This record gives sequence, C-alpha cells and structure tokens, in this order.
Amino acid sequence: MKAIRLKVVDVDLCVGCQCCMFACTRRFGEAGLSKSAIHVGSAGGFERGFIVRVCKSCEDPPCARSCPTEALKVRDTGGVSFQPNKCIGCKNCVEACTVNAVFWDDSLGKPIICAYCGYCVDFCPYGVIELEKSLEVEEA
Repeated sequence: MKAIRLKVVDVDLCVGCQCCMFACTRRFGEAGLSKSAIHVGSAGGFERGFIVRVCKSCEDPPCARSCPTEALKVRDTGGVSFQPNKCIGCKNCVEACTVNAVFWDDSLGKPIICAYCGYCVDFCPYGVIELEKSLEVEEA
C-alpha cells in the first residue's frame, strides 16, 4: 500500500490566493475558509512570501498520541483519520502537532484534520502543493 500525503512542492510559487483553502472548506459543503485543513498565511509581507501549512503525515503522529479517546487513528498509508464521535474537544491534538497543521473548528468544538483527499491540489493554480503517493509501506 502506498503512503499518501500532501506535499508543498515550492512555497515560492504561492501568491497567497487561498484557492486551496476555499476548496478544502467546500468539501464540507460550506463557503469561506473556516473549515480548511490547509492554511496559507503571510511570512511577513508580500516581499517575504507565504507560508503553507499542511499535515505532514507523520510516521508516529504526536496528534494521535496525545488524543485520550483515540479519536485520531494512525492510518496505514500515513497520517491520521479522524473519528469525530470519539472526540471530546480537549484540543490536545492542536497543541501536540509539531507543524501546527491541526486546526480548530470553533462551531463544532473539534479539530479539522486533513483527509489527504487532494481536493485542494486541483484548485491550486500555481502547482504549489501536490498529493504525493510515495513508496510502498508495510501494513501493520
């Protein structure tokens, strides 16, 4: 089985249009940016460029280790899957993420976790991100 993750190909290509964020939120049938699992922000003004924060599909994800109810499960293909019915809204996962890629849904009181669907990739007009399918990984 192949490992799947989002990868920032070249952050210098990012113009901050946030099309990837709008696309991600649209997965939930909503408009805007509030439910995006990818974030684009300024690195300190236009001359400094942008920062693109995406889940790195950690091999041993600290977000999953920090979850007291096992609402985040490690996926065989890398990263985590989210089981919202088990989530108690403690925010441990947000605090544990070493790359600050676990975002918070204030309306639901639960984390926003990347589903590695690649929907955002299709809407990035500059090729900043891609859905990477890496070498075979061993099944657990």
